[in-house]
Amino acid sequence: MAETILKTEYSDVMQKSYIDYSMSVITARAVPDVRDGLKPVQRRVLYAMNELGLNYDKPHRKSARIVGDAMGKYHPHGDSSIYETLVVLEQDFKKGMALVDGHGNFGSIEGDVAAAMRYTEARLKKFTQDVYLKDLDKDVVDFVPNFDETEKEPSVLPVRVPNLLINGAEGIAVGMTTSIPTHNLTEVINGVEAYLDNEDITTAELMEYIPGPDFPTGGIVINKSELADIYESGVGKVKVRGKVVFEPGKKKTDKDKLVITEIPYTMIGTGIGKFISDVVDLIETKKTQDITDISNESSKEGIRIVLELKKNADVKKLEHLLYKKTKLEDTFGVNMLTIADGRPEVLGLRDIIRYNVEFQYEINTRKYTTLLKKEYDNKEIKEGLIKACNIIDLIIEILRGSTNLKQAKNCLISGDTEGIRFKSDKSEKDAKKLHFTERQATAILELRLYKLIGLEIEALEKEYEETLARIAEYEEILGSKKVMKKTIKKDLERIKKEYGMERLTVIEDGEVAVYEEPKFVEQEVVFIMDRFGYAKTIDTASFERNKETIYAENKYVFKCLNTEKICIFTDNGNLHQVKVVNIPFTKFRDKGTPIDNLGNYNSAGEEIIYLCASKQLEGRKFLFVTKQGMMKLVDGSEFDASKKTVASTKLNIGDSIAMIHVTDAVSEITLESDGTIISSQTVVLQTENGYFLKFPLNEIPEKKKSAAGVRGIKLEKEDKIAEVYLIPENADISIDYKGKEVSLKKLKTAKRDGKGTKLRA
Repeated sequence: MAETILKTEYSDVMQKSYIDYSMSVITARAVPDVRDGLKPVQRRVLYAMNELGLNYDKPHRKSARIVGDAMGKYHPHGDSSIYETLVVLEQDFKKGMALVDGHGNFGSIEGDVAAAMRYTEARLKKFTQDVYLKDLDKDVVDFVPNFDETEKEPSVLPVRVPNLLINGAEGIAVGMTTSIPTHNLTEVINGVEAYLDNEDITTAELMEYIPGPDFPTGGIVINKSELADIYESGVGKVKVRGKVVFEPGKKKTDKDKLVITEIPYTMIGTGIGKFISDVVDLIETKKTQDITDISNESSKEGIRIVLELKKNADVKKLEHLLYKKTKLEDTFGVNMLTIADGRPEVLGLRDIIRYNVEFQYEINTRKYTTLLKKEYDNKEIKEGLIKACNIIDLIIEILRGSTNLKQAKNCLISGDTEGIRFKSDKSEKDAKKLHFTERQATAILELRLYKLIGLEIEALEKEYEETLARIAEYEEILGSKKVMKKTIKKDLERIKKEYGMERLTVIEDGEVAVYEEPKFVEQEVVFIMDRFGYAKTIDTASFERNKETIYAENKYVFKCLNTEKICIFTDNGNLHQVKVVNIPFTKFRDKGTPIDNLGNYNSAGEEIIYLCASKQLEGRKFLFVTKQGMMKLVDGSEFDASKKTVASTKLNIGDSIAMIHVTDAVSEITLESDGTIISSQTVVLQTENGYFLKFPLNEIPEKKKSAAGVRGIKLEKEDKIAEVYLIPENADISIDYKGKEVSLKKLKTAKRDGKGTKLRA
């Protein structure tokens, strides 16, 4: 057969393919079905466990076995996602009603991950079997082929309650997300019953039964007045706070405590550690001085984060500070996106319950239709057995006179007596009148002799009466919507009575947390950094009292304003900036904080060449000298930048900054009309090999920070700049060179870019 080449637009193919992919992710992976509130992977894990017989009263089975069955039979998308689903279904701090009973380490509320699947074990909870998987054998839902058409799986589980509300949902699809909070089982069932009684009920009326989310972590929902709009539209933000309890010290020596006993649902996992870290930051940045210590005393009994307080601490103010500056108050974004009628749709509270009730009618109709058919079959068989018991002698005669089973069965069904020997003509005449159904005939032929005992016959007649009663009951349920509704409500009442629990989350219109930042006051401080890189700022009064000691013990000491920045020039040409306000303001003898912990500077890969306050850049010229002898003057305004890290100069490959000198004032450097620098200062370059070159500063041009500069000295191979001296006019500076005193003033003044003079020790 000849091939046919189809020509089409590439963009059309891509668009169709992407849409197909998107819908696959949305409907078959990330978004739950409104009917059972489960994603496909959750549904398949529960069904796989059900097929393995992992009932609540049976031993736990290794999680790896469950994952293997789910992946091999129903969900071929990788074991990690399946095990992660199993873990979440077990975690009662994430689900309103946990569906899996785990044995082993299934993680913790503080973010600890579960143990590997080969170590943990699991089985179904009684609630799951009773409410999620019951009646699967009664044709209540459709079964569809699995991915390779070797197995059948349910397209939806016959969940009897709105699981979408009870356990909530989270999922990220292509271009859309779902985020539904958990709710209280008892309240949700009450809401469903209210809808069954009045299908025209409004969302506001439903909220009398379902007032809002009920998170497994408790907490307090503080925007009660906004919930009506959220539940009407299916979109909004729920504001939730942790629960804070004040515990006064029992003894005079005991400190008062502020204890967090419940956390916002959004704080589950690493959020607890982040909260403690944020509180520590509040203490370190002096935003509160009321907390002396913080500890996490949480255990299996529940959350307990303890903040020890100073005497006479303002508890109310501290609470508000925690709400404003930490995740102790957070928002849960609600977007009730679900798959309804095969397509993604954002539903409100009433619509979710409506879909669930319609689903309950459907599964109950299918259930009682199946049961009714079964009872009709039983009725047919029992009628045949009762009739057979009344003519048992004739039937025995037929069986004894028949040569094979088929001959006897034909006689029972159609009265065909050909080939059967009878004791009398009357028996043959009576046999010809028989007309049992095929099912009845089969049951008669399989009848055991002990069933002919008198009591057994009475039991058979009693069972027949019970079958007739059940048929009448099922027909009444199927024939009357009112009775069907009553049946559904009866089942819901049973579930509520057995599995219902008290609400954990308080719902109220909470007081708005108000916290006013202390007004920032500009003041002069003294920046100090020792030779180990520990930096701090102190007040000027402490500096004046301890000036000599401070200068003796530290490498960098200068005054600055707390509104300025500290500029750090490093050997690799970077300029790092750290806000003075971020540097700890401490006492004179406090150690301080490593400077590389306060910004982008990394002491392991860079060396500080020069350090100053940002105000010291104004009106000054910076002399840059590199190891390879490149030089330039840069105006301080060039380093005025908002970024934390910028390049302070351009370096050639393999080069680094040797020295940065700063002129004392603008008056020391002036410019001619042609741009020539006039200066009374001279520069002396010293190399590692002992070459010295002295020349006027005015021979060094002023460049932008992005320029490499000009060559200051001709270096021999492997030689580098060792020292740079900037000498004021008439100054006589002497240095020690290999034990010999050298006067820089007496060095011969030469031109820039010379080789220099080598001094011998």
